[in-house]
Amino acid sequence: MKKRYTFALTLAAVAAMGAIGHGSFKPAVAQQSENWKPVWTADGQLQLPTGYREWVYLGSPLTPNALNGGAAGFPEYHNVYMHPEVYAIYKETKTFPEGTILLKELQLTLEAQEDDGSRSEVSGRGFFPGAYNGIDIAVKDSSRFADSQNWGYFNFGHHAPPYAQTAAAAPTEACASCHIDNADEDMVFTRFYAILGAE
Repeated sequence: MKKRYTFALTLAAVAAMGAIGHGSFKPAVAQQSENWKPVWTADGQLQLPTGYREWVYLGSPLTPNALNGGAAGFPEYHNVYMHPEVYAIYKETKTFPEGTILLKELQLTLEAQEDDGSRSEVSGRGFFPGAYNGIDIAVKDSSRFADSQNWGYFNFGHHAPPYAQTAAAAPTEACASCHIDNADEDMVFTRFYAILGAE
């Protein structure tokens, strides 16, 4: 009886491996937990997520002061992250689901050595990341932010850590209006994040 049971288990394992090898096995997509959803306080403020530097890294646009007349709005790398489960949903559906959090952590460039803000390191002359300097978050929630095309924008501090633990939504004219006028897809500047279109 034991041999027959062991043989059956082996056949099941072989069948499962064969299914994976032939592409007929599909993992469940982002339905295992609700950990990626935003958490709100009683008065409607957004709580700062934890562990975001372990999320999927989308990219880092850079707008340094030296290339913007010394007065860039965000003179840092914009390190943008998306929760792995949201990324899995987006890759399958090409849609940002309700509750999507796009988190942008700002990171200063190292001190400039040249007039254009660049410096020389062992790899050559260029711009190089330095200290963390703030967090902004975009949340997709059509019930809360219908007036700004379903997205709300939050600032947790434009300074070195520690950041604020909660933040209220910014006025539409502060952030959403720029996205409304200029973003590529569903209020997101997807052209800066090649990974979203990667096969």
